[in-house]
Amino acid sequence: MKPFILNLGLAALSLLIPLNSFAQFNVDGQMLIRSEFRNGYNKPISEGQDPAGFIAHRARIQAGYKLDQFNFYMSVQDVRTWGSTSQANISDSFLSLHEAWGEISLGENWKAKLGRQELNYDNFRFLGNLDWALQARSHDFALVKYEKEKMKLHFGGGFNQDGQKLNGNLYTIPNQYRSAQLIRYENVLGKVDYSLLFWNEGRQWSIKNSNGVVTDQGVRFRQTFGIPTLRTKINNTTLSGYYYSQFGEDITGKKVSAFNASGQISQLLLSQEDGRKWRATLGMEIISGTDPMGEDKNRSFSLQYGTNHLFNGYIDWFFVSNTWENSVGLKDLFVRSRYEFSPRFWIQTDAHSFSAYAETILPTESGISEKNKNLGAELDFTFGWILQDAVSIQGGYSQYFLSDTMRSLQAGNLQSKQNWAYLMIVLRPTSKAKFIGVLQ
Repeated sequence: MKPFILNLGLAALSLLIPLNSFAQFNVDGQMLIRSEFRNGYNKPISEGQDPAGFIAHRARIQAGYKLDQFNFYMSVQDVRTWGSTSQANISDSFLSLHEAWGEISLGENWKAKLGRQELNYDNFRFLGNLDWALQARSHDFALVKYEKEKMKLHFGGGFNQDGQKLNGNLYTIPNQYRSAQLIRYENVLGKVDYSLLFWNEGRQWSIKNSNGVVTDQGVRFRQTFGIPTLRTKINNTTLSGYYYSQFGEDITGKKVSAFNASGQISQLLLSQEDGRKWRATLGMEIISGTDPMGEDKNRSFSLQYGTNHLFNGYIDWFFVSNTWENSVGLKDLFVRSRYEFSPRFWIQTDAHSFSAYAETILPTESGISEKNKNLGAELDFTFGWILQDAVSIQGGYSQYFLSDTMRSLQAGNLQSKQNWAYLMIVLRPTSKAKFIGVLQ
Protein backbone atom coordinates (compact mmCIF):
# COMPACT_ATOMS: atom_id res chain seq x y z
CA MET A 1 0.00 0.00 0.00
CA LYS A 2 2.77 2.41 0.94
CA PRO A 3 4.65 2.03 -2.39
CA PHE A 4 1.38 2.70 -4.21
CA ILE A 5 0.78 5.90 -2.23
CA LEU A 6 4.39 7.00 -2.82
CA ASN A 7 4.16 6.43 -6.57
CA LEU A 8 0.83 8.24 -6.69
CA GLY A 9 2.37 11.23 -4.90
CA LEU A 10 5.31 11.38 -7.29
CA ALA A 11 2.97 11.21 -10.26
CA ALA A 12 0.89 14.07 -8.88
CA LEU A 13 4.03 16.14 -8.26
CA SER A 14 5.20 15.60 -11.82
CA LEU A 15 1.96 17.11 -13.12
CA LEU A 16 2.83 20.36 -11.34
CA ILE A 17 6.12 20.71 -13.20
CA PRO A 18 5.87 22.25 -16.70
CA LEU A 19 6.92 19.87 -19.45
CA ASN A 20 9.25 22.48 -20.94
CA SER A 21 11.14 23.07 -17.66
CA PHE A 22 14.56 21.48 -17.58
CA ALA A 23 16.70 22.32 -14.55
CA GLN A 24 20.47 22.45 -14.95
CA PHE A 25 22.62 21.98 -11.88
CA ASN A 26 26.41 22.20 -11.95
CA VAL A 27 29.18 22.17 -9.37
CA ASP A 28 32.62 23.64 -10.07
CA GLY A 29 35.65 24.63 -8.06
CA GLN A 30 39.07 26.18 -8.07
CA MET A 31 42.18 26.28 -5.91
CA LEU A 32 45.08 28.72 -5.80
CA ILE A 33 48.22 27.80 -3.84
CA ARG A 34 50.75 30.64 -3.57
CA SER A 35 54.13 30.77 -1.87
CA GLU A 36 55.65 34.21 -1.32
CA PHE A 37 58.96 35.76 -0.28
CA ARG A 38 58.35 39.30 1.00
CA ASN A 39 61.25 41.68 1.46
CA GLY A 40 59.38 44.93 0.94
CA TYR A 41 56.06 43.79 -0.51
CA ASN A 42 53.16 46.31 -0.10
CA LYS A 43 55.29 48.40 2.28
CA PRO A 44 59.01 49.24 2.26
CA ILE A 45 60.99 47.11 4.69
CA SER A 46 63.33 48.81 7.15
CA GLU A 47 66.85 47.97 8.26
CA GLY A 48 66.82 45.32 10.95
CA GLN A 49 63.59 43.73 9.78
CA ASP A 50 63.66 40.17 8.47
CA PRO A 51 61.90 39.17 5.24
CA ALA A 52 58.70 37.10 5.46
CA GLY A 53 57.88 33.83 3.74
CA PHE A 54 54.75 31.69 3.73
CA ILE A 55 52.38 29.49 1.70
CA ALA A 56 48.67 30.31 1.48
CA HIS A 57 45.72 29.05 -0.51
CA ARG A 58 42.21 29.75 -1.66
CA ALA A 59 39.91 26.78 -2.17
CA ARG A 60 36.53 27.65 -3.65
CA ILE A 61 33.43 25.54 -4.34
CA GLN A 62 30.98 27.03 -6.86
CA ALA A 63 27.48 25.74 -7.49
CA GLY A 64 24.90 26.95 -10.01
CA TYR A 65 21.27 26.12 -10.72
CA LYS A 66 19.32 27.18 -13.82
CA LEU A 67 15.63 26.72 -14.44
CA ASP A 68 13.82 28.55 -17.25
CA GLN A 69 14.12 32.26 -16.47
CA PHE A 70 15.90 31.86 -13.14
CA ASN A 71 19.60 31.43 -12.36
CA PHE A 72 21.01 30.81 -8.87
CA TYR A 73 24.72 30.82 -7.99
CA MET A 74 26.68 30.36 -4.78
CA SER A 75 30.42 30.34 -4.05
CA VAL A 76 32.01 29.33 -0.73
CA GLN A 77 35.74 29.65 -0.13
CA ASP A 78 38.42 28.72 2.38
CA VAL A 79 41.32 31.19 2.59
CA ARG A 80 44.17 30.36 4.96
CA THR A 81 47.91 30.43 5.48
CA TRP A 82 49.41 26.99 5.80
CA GLY A 83 50.13 26.19 9.44
CA SER A 84 48.03 29.02 10.89
CA THR A 85 45.68 26.54 12.59
CA SER A 86 46.24 23.45 14.65
CA GLN A 87 46.32 20.15 12.80
CA ALA A 88 43.59 18.91 15.15
CA ASN A 89 41.43 22.04 15.21
CA ILE A 90 37.66 21.60 15.48
CA SER A 91 36.63 24.78 13.70
CA ASP A 92 38.05 28.08 12.50
CA SER A 93 37.00 31.35 10.88
CA PHE A 94 38.61 30.90 7.46
CA LEU A 95 35.53 29.60 5.63
CA SER A 96 33.41 32.37 4.11
CA LEU A 97 30.76 33.15 1.53
CA HIS A 98 32.13 34.87 -1.57
CA GLU A 99 29.02 35.04 -3.75
CA ALA A 100 25.33 34.17 -3.38
CA TRP A 101 22.96 35.64 -5.93
CA GLY A 102 19.87 34.97 -7.93
CA GLU A 103 19.29 36.27 -11.45
CA ILE A 104 15.79 36.64 -12.86
CA SER A 105 14.79 37.24 -16.47
CA LEU A 106 12.48 40.25 -16.78
CA GLY A 107 11.67 39.76 -20.43
CA GLU A 108 13.62 40.07 -23.64
CA ASN A 109 17.13 41.47 -22.97
CA TRP A 110 16.33 42.37 -19.33
CA LYS A 111 17.64 40.66 -16.18
CA ALA A 112 17.84 41.44 -12.47
CA LYS A 113 20.72 40.08 -10.37
CA LEU A 114 20.26 40.25 -6.58
CA GLY A 115 22.59 39.27 -3.76
CA ARG A 116 26.29 39.09 -2.99
CA GLN A 117 28.14 39.36 -6.30
CA GLU A 118 31.31 40.53 -7.99
CA LEU A 119 31.34 43.89 -9.77
CA ASN A 120 33.99 43.25 -12.39
CA TYR A 121 34.07 45.77 -15.23
CA ASP A 122 36.35 47.03 -17.98
CA ASN A 123 40.05 46.67 -17.08
CA PHE A 124 39.14 46.30 -13.36
CA ARG A 125 40.80 49.64 -12.51
CA PHE A 126 37.85 51.16 -10.67
CA LEU A 127 35.52 48.17 -10.18
CA GLY A 128 37.19 44.75 -10.01
CA ASN A 129 36.80 41.43 -8.24
CA LEU A 130 40.30 41.66 -6.70
CA ASP A 131 41.05 38.15 -7.93
CA TRP A 132 44.77 38.47 -7.11
CA ALA A 133 44.00 38.69 -3.39
CA LEU A 134 43.08 35.24 -2.13
CA GLN A 135 39.95 36.55 -0.39
CA ALA A 136 38.84 38.50 -3.50
CA ARG A 137 36.03 41.11 -3.36
CA SER A 138 32.24 40.99 -3.72
CA HIS A 139 29.40 43.45 -3.07
CA ASP A 140 25.92 43.09 -1.57
CA PHE A 141 24.12 44.61 -4.54
CA ALA A 142 20.98 44.72 -6.66
CA LEU A 143 21.79 45.01 -10.37
CA VAL A 144 19.49 45.43 -13.37
CA LYS A 145 20.94 44.57 -16.78
CA TYR A 146 19.76 45.39 -20.28
CA GLU A 147 21.92 43.75 -22.96
CA LYS A 148 21.26 43.70 -26.69
CA GLU A 149 23.98 42.74 -29.16
CA LYS A 150 27.05 44.87 -28.32
CA MET A 151 25.15 47.37 -26.17
CA LYS A 152 25.02 46.83 -22.39
CA LEU A 153 23.34 48.98 -19.77
CA HIS A 154 23.76 48.04 -16.10
CA PHE A 155 22.40 49.99 -13.15
CA GLY A 156 21.70 49.26 -9.50
CA GLY A 157 22.76 49.89 -5.95
CA GLY A 158 23.52 48.59 -2.50
CA PHE A 159 22.57 49.57 1.05
CA ASN A 160 24.75 48.27 3.90
CA GLN A 161 24.11 47.92 7.63
CA ASP A 162 25.92 46.25 10.55
CA GLY A 163 22.98 43.95 11.22
CA GLN A 164 19.22 43.67 11.63
CA LYS A 165 18.71 46.42 14.22
CA LEU A 166 15.60 47.48 16.04
CA ASN A 167 16.59 51.14 15.84
CA GLY A 168 19.32 53.37 14.46
CA ASN A 169 21.24 53.35 11.19
CA LEU A 170 24.86 53.95 12.26
CA TYR A 171 27.15 51.91 9.99
CA THR A 172 30.50 50.97 11.55
CA ILE A 173 32.17 48.54 9.11
CA PRO A 174 35.47 50.25 8.13
CA ASN A 175 36.51 51.10 4.55
CA GLN A 176 33.09 50.38 3.07
CA TYR A 177 30.26 52.49 1.72
CA ARG A 178 26.93 52.66 3.51
CA SER A 179 25.13 53.07 0.21
CA ALA A 180 26.17 53.12 -3.43
CA GLN A 181 24.57 53.49 -6.86
CA LEU A 182 25.99 52.43 -10.23
CA ILE A 183 25.16 53.22 -13.85
CA ARG A 184 27.32 51.77 -16.61
CA TYR A 185 26.87 51.86 -20.39
CA GLU A 186 28.92 49.94 -22.95
CA ASN A 187 28.82 49.99 -26.74
CA VAL A 188 30.80 50.15 -29.97
CA LEU A 189 31.08 53.22 -32.19
CA GLY A 190 32.60 52.23 -35.52
CA LYS A 191 35.91 50.61 -34.61
CA VAL A 192 36.01 52.14 -31.14
CA ASP A 193 34.98 50.21 -28.01
CA TYR A 194 33.89 52.49 -25.20
CA SER A 195 32.08 52.52 -21.89
CA LEU A 196 30.70 55.16 -19.52
CA LEU A 197 30.35 54.81 -15.76
CA PHE A 198 28.82 56.79 -12.91
CA TRP A 199 29.33 55.72 -9.30
CA ASN A 200 27.85 57.46 -6.27
CA GLU A 201 28.77 56.30 -2.78
CA GLY A 202 27.85 57.45 0.70
CA ARG A 203 30.29 57.05 3.60
CA GLN A 204 29.17 57.04 7.21
CA TRP A 205 30.75 59.57 9.61
CA SER A 206 30.16 60.03 13.32
CA ILE A 207 31.37 62.08 16.28
CA LYS A 208 31.74 60.57 19.75
CA ASN A 209 32.13 62.23 23.12
CA SER A 210 34.71 61.26 25.76
CA ASN A 211 32.48 58.39 26.91
CA GLY A 212 32.31 56.87 23.44
CA VAL A 213 28.69 57.90 22.87
CA VAL A 214 27.80 59.08 19.36
CA THR A 215 26.69 62.71 19.49
CA ASP A 216 26.40 63.41 15.77
CA GLN A 217 26.43 61.37 12.57
CA GLY A 218 25.61 61.48 8.90
CA VAL A 219 26.54 60.33 5.42
CA ARG A 220 28.80 62.16 2.99
CA PHE A 221 28.68 61.39 -0.73
CA ARG A 222 31.47 61.17 -3.27
CA GLN A 223 30.81 60.73 -6.99
CA THR A 224 32.97 59.26 -9.75
CA PHE A 225 32.29 59.71 -13.46
CA GLY A 226 34.47 57.86 -15.92
CA ILE A 227 35.24 56.61 -19.38
CA PRO A 228 36.70 53.26 -18.25
CA THR A 229 37.15 51.88 -21.75
CA LEU A 230 38.27 53.72 -24.88
CA ARG A 231 39.98 51.35 -27.29
CA THR A 232 40.57 50.90 -30.99
CA LYS A 233 42.74 48.61 -33.10
CA ILE A 234 44.56 49.59 -36.28
CA ASN A 235 46.19 46.56 -37.90
CA ASN A 236 48.68 45.27 -35.26
CA THR A 237 48.47 48.41 -33.13
CA THR A 238 46.04 48.88 -30.24
CA LEU A 239 45.37 52.32 -28.77
CA SER A 240 43.58 52.46 -25.43
CA GLY A 241 42.96 54.70 -22.46
CA TYR A 242 40.63 55.61 -19.62
CA TYR A 243 39.66 58.67 -17.60
CA TYR A 244 37.86 59.19 -14.28
CA SER A 245 36.81 62.38 -12.52
CA GLN A 246 35.95 62.39 -8.82
CA PHE A 247 33.97 65.04 -6.94
CA GLY A 248 31.65 65.50 -3.96
CA GLU A 249 32.90 65.17 -0.35
CA ASP A 250 35.27 62.81 1.41
CA ILE A 251 34.40 61.28 4.78
CA THR A 252 35.92 64.26 6.64
CA GLY A 253 33.67 66.71 4.79
CA LYS A 254 36.39 68.12 2.57
CA LYS A 255 35.49 68.90 -1.04
CA VAL A 256 36.90 66.42 -3.57
CA SER A 257 38.39 67.39 -6.92
CA ALA A 258 40.48 64.52 -8.31
CA PHE A 259 41.10 62.52 -11.48
CA ASN A 260 42.75 59.41 -12.90
CA ALA A 261 43.87 59.26 -16.53
CA SER A 262 45.83 56.76 -18.59
CA GLY A 263 46.79 56.11 -22.19
CA GLN A 264 48.84 53.41 -23.86
CA ILE A 265 49.90 52.06 -27.22
CA SER A 266 50.42 48.34 -27.73
CA GLN A 267 52.17 46.86 -30.76
CA LEU A 268 52.12 43.21 -31.87
CA LEU A 269 55.70 42.77 -33.09
CA LEU A 270 55.55 39.05 -33.86
CA SER A 271 52.76 36.58 -34.60
CA GLN A 272 53.64 33.13 -35.95
CA GLU A 273 51.43 30.22 -36.95
CA ASP A 274 53.16 28.00 -34.37
CA GLY A 275 51.73 30.20 -31.59
CA ARG A 276 54.72 32.46 -30.94
CA LYS A 277 53.77 36.06 -30.22
CA TRP A 278 55.60 39.15 -29.03
CA ARG A 279 53.76 42.26 -27.86
CA ALA A 280 55.25 45.52 -26.54
CA THR A 281 53.32 48.23 -24.71
CA LEU A 282 54.20 51.81 -23.77
CA GLY A 283 51.92 53.84 -21.53
CA MET A 284 51.44 56.32 -18.73
CA GLU A 285 48.98 56.71 -15.88
CA ILE A 286 48.39 59.87 -13.83
CA ILE A 287 46.58 59.72 -10.48
CA SER A 288 46.02 63.12 -8.90
CA GLY A 289 47.24 63.83 -5.37
CA THR A 290 47.21 66.47 -2.64
CA ASP A 291 49.99 68.81 -1.55
CA PRO A 292 51.21 67.48 1.85
CA MET A 293 51.37 71.04 3.25
CA GLY A 294 47.61 71.32 2.88
CA GLU A 295 45.03 72.41 0.30
CA ASP A 296 41.47 73.65 0.45
CA LYS A 297 40.33 70.52 -1.44
CA ASN A 298 41.11 66.83 -1.40
CA ARG A 299 42.75 66.27 -4.78
CA SER A 300 43.73 62.64 -4.13
CA PHE A 301 41.87 60.21 -6.35
CA SER A 302 40.49 57.17 -4.49
CA LEU A 303 40.88 53.70 -6.02
CA GLN A 304 39.02 51.68 -3.40
CA TYR A 305 37.20 49.03 -5.44
CA GLY A 306 39.56 48.10 -8.25
CA THR A 307 41.99 45.23 -8.71
CA ASN A 308 44.90 47.56 -8.05
CA HIS A 309 47.58 44.85 -8.08
CA LEU A 310 47.33 44.92 -11.87
CA PHE A 311 48.65 48.50 -12.03
CA ASN A 312 51.66 50.52 -10.81
CA GLY A 313 54.01 47.60 -10.27
CA TYR A 314 53.37 44.16 -8.84
CA ILE A 315 55.20 44.83 -5.57
CA ASP A 316 52.05 46.78 -4.61
CA TRP A 317 53.39 49.94 -2.97
CA PHE A 318 50.69 52.10 -4.52
CA PHE A 319 46.92 51.98 -3.85
CA VAL A 320 46.80 48.33 -2.69
CA SER A 321 45.29 47.66 0.78
CA ASN A 322 44.61 51.41 1.12
CA THR A 323 48.29 52.33 0.80
CA TRP A 324 48.99 55.70 -0.83
CA GLU A 325 45.39 56.87 -0.25
CA ASN A 326 45.08 60.65 0.27
CA SER A 327 48.71 61.04 -0.78
CA VAL A 328 50.70 63.12 -3.26
CA GLY A 329 49.35 60.99 -6.10
CA LEU A 330 51.34 59.22 -8.78
CA LYS A 331 52.69 59.41 -12.31
CA ASP A 332 53.59 56.01 -13.70
CA LEU A 333 55.48 55.73 -16.99
CA PHE A 334 55.65 52.06 -17.95
CA VAL A 335 56.98 49.71 -20.64
CA ARG A 336 55.76 46.11 -20.97
CA SER A 337 57.08 43.27 -23.11
CA ARG A 338 55.34 39.88 -23.33
CA TYR A 339 56.70 36.97 -25.34
CA GLU A 340 54.59 33.85 -25.89
CA PHE A 341 56.66 30.81 -26.87
CA SER A 342 53.38 28.97 -27.43
CA PRO A 343 49.75 29.40 -26.34
CA ARG A 344 50.74 27.54 -23.14
CA PHE A 345 53.95 29.32 -22.05
CA TRP A 346 54.91 33.00 -21.83
CA ILE A 347 57.27 35.40 -20.08
CA GLN A 348 56.69 39.09 -19.38
CA THR A 349 58.81 42.03 -18.25
CA ASP A 350 57.34 45.29 -16.88
CA ALA A 351 59.39 48.41 -16.12
CA HIS A 352 57.97 51.41 -14.22
CA SER A 353 59.29 54.89 -13.55
CA PHE A 354 57.35 56.56 -10.71
CA SER A 355 57.02 60.20 -9.73
CA ALA A 356 54.69 62.20 -7.50
CA TYR A 357 51.79 64.19 -8.98
CA ALA A 358 51.69 66.88 -6.26
CA GLU A 359 54.59 68.78 -4.76
CA THR A 360 56.69 66.76 -2.29
CA ILE A 361 57.28 69.46 0.31
CA LEU A 362 58.05 67.93 3.69
CA PRO A 363 58.30 69.57 7.13
CA THR A 364 61.72 69.44 8.86
CA GLU A 365 63.16 70.75 12.14
CA SER A 366 64.40 73.86 10.35
CA GLY A 367 61.25 74.52 8.35
CA ILE A 368 60.26 72.78 5.14
CA SER A 369 62.22 70.85 2.57
CA GLU A 370 61.22 70.58 -1.07
CA LYS A 371 62.11 67.30 -2.72
CA ASN A 372 62.09 66.36 -6.37
CA LYS A 373 59.14 64.25 -7.49
CA ASN A 374 61.11 61.12 -8.37
CA LEU A 375 59.72 58.16 -6.40
CA GLY A 376 61.98 55.50 -7.85
CA ALA A 377 61.53 52.65 -10.32
CA GLU A 378 60.41 49.03 -10.41
CA LEU A 379 61.21 46.02 -12.55
CA ASP A 380 58.83 43.03 -12.70
CA PHE A 381 59.47 39.60 -14.22
CA THR A 382 56.53 37.18 -14.63
CA PHE A 383 56.01 33.82 -16.33
CA GLY A 384 53.04 31.54 -16.92
CA TRP A 385 52.86 27.89 -17.98
CA ILE A 386 49.72 25.85 -18.66
CA LEU A 387 50.64 22.28 -17.70
CA GLN A 388 47.22 20.93 -18.64
CA ASP A 389 43.76 22.42 -19.09
CA ALA A 390 43.10 22.37 -15.34
CA VAL A 391 46.58 23.17 -13.99
CA SER A 392 48.77 26.24 -14.49
CA ILE A 393 51.97 27.49 -12.86
CA GLN A 394 52.67 31.19 -12.48
CA GLY A 395 55.55 32.99 -10.83
CA GLY A 396 57.26 36.32 -10.62
CA TYR A 397 59.98 38.52 -9.16
CA SER A 398 59.82 42.27 -8.47
CA GLN A 399 62.65 44.66 -7.57
CA TYR A 400 62.07 48.24 -6.40
CA PHE A 401 64.79 50.86 -6.81
CA LEU A 402 64.44 53.53 -4.11
CA SER A 403 64.87 57.26 -4.61
CA ASP A 404 65.79 59.85 -1.96
CA THR A 405 62.28 61.29 -2.13
CA MET A 406 60.66 57.91 -1.49
CA ARG A 407 62.98 57.40 1.48
CA SER A 408 61.90 60.77 2.85
CA LEU A 409 58.20 59.99 2.46
CA GLN A 410 58.50 56.67 4.32
CA ALA A 411 59.09 56.30 8.04
CA GLY A 412 62.19 54.47 9.22
CA ASN A 413 65.61 53.65 7.81
CA LEU A 414 64.80 51.63 4.68
CA GLN A 415 66.84 48.74 3.38
CA SER A 416 68.57 49.31 0.07
CA LYS A 417 67.13 46.05 -1.34
CA GLN A 418 63.35 45.95 -1.71
CA ASN A 419 62.08 42.87 -3.53
CA TRP A 420 59.36 40.22 -3.69
CA ALA A 421 58.95 36.84 -5.34
CA TYR A 422 56.15 34.28 -5.63
CA LEU A 423 55.33 30.91 -7.14
CA MET A 424 51.72 29.86 -7.61
CA ILE A 425 49.75 26.83 -8.77
CA VAL A 426 46.37 27.65 -10.31
CA LEU A 427 43.80 24.83 -10.41
CA ARG A 428 40.82 25.95 -12.50
CA PRO A 429 39.26 23.05 -14.45
CA THR A 430 36.62 25.00 -16.38
CA SER A 431 37.69 28.66 -16.20
CA LYS A 432 39.23 30.44 -19.17
CA ALA A 433 41.32 32.54 -16.76
CA LYS A 434 44.36 30.29 -16.27
CA PHE A 435 46.47 33.12 -14.77
CA ILE A 436 45.68 36.01 -12.41
CA GLY A 437 47.14 39.38 -11.47
CA VAL A 438 48.95 40.12 -14.75
CA LEU A 439 48.10 42.63 -17.47
CA GLN A 440 48.95 41.65 -21.02
